[in-house]
Amino acid sequence: MSRVSTQHRTASTQNRTPLPAAAPFLLRGEVARPVSLTVTDLRERWAAHRADVVFHCTTDGPRHHTFEGALLRDVIADASPGFDARRRKDRTRYLLAVTGGDGHHTVLSWAELDADFGNVPILLATSMDGRDLDAEGSQLVVPSDHCGARYVSAITSVWLGEYTGPPLPPTLPL
Repeated sequence: MSRVSTQHRTASTQNRTPLPAAAPFLLRGEVARPVSLTVTDLRERWAAHRADVVFHCTTDGPRHHTFEGALLRDVIADASPGFDARRRKDRTRYLLAVTGGDGHHTVLSWAELDADFGNVPILLATSMDGRDLDAEGSQLVVPSDHCGARYVSAITSVWLGEYTGPPLPPTLPL
């Protein structure tokens, strides 16, 4: 079970001692404004949301964590995705691929994040269990998942693109 809520930054979170920063990640693909973002950028430019999550690790059992960060859909929306936001079926064709520093990657559908569909509050975390992630890099957090396999650490890339379907087979002669 997970709980996500919007948090207002307090003086204690605004006056943090800077840590050595991880490399920025790239937000790219079918967006009008590709951008390179750091954990600090995420913290300063978007509202902070908190997720209390439990995921079940096959080796260690249940893992309880609290994450804070920007909503992935808000960050993507600011980059102006290539779909027509007024057309629901247009939005459902888009996928996101998120890659981490260790090469782990996962794929999400835009519909999972979209408020008209799944409305899952997926985070680009800036802190975990009260510890800032500036040195490690942002982490993808999917609060609705029962296991942590789609959590991606030290994000290096977020790609958004349209899935056009598999190629049609060639027409067979009659």
